[in-house]
Amino acid sequence: MRLPYGKPCIRGMLMTIYDMLEYLASGMSEKEILEDFPYLTHEDIAVCLAFAADREKSLFVVQS
Repeated sequence: MRLPYGKPCIRGMLMTIYDMLEYLASGMSEKEILEDFPYLTHEDIAVCLAFAADREKSLFVVQS
């Protein structure tokens, strides 16, 4: 599901996939995230990582 302004979010919640990726990139562990956000699941985190991996595959550099 996407929020009205077009960012992909987790299971229709207001937390975006980008928010989750920022938490992980900042060094938060999965355990810390799940403690801080008890409505999230391990699967939610896994889907965010899969989203990032899939998006990375579609990015490419064009040299001029």
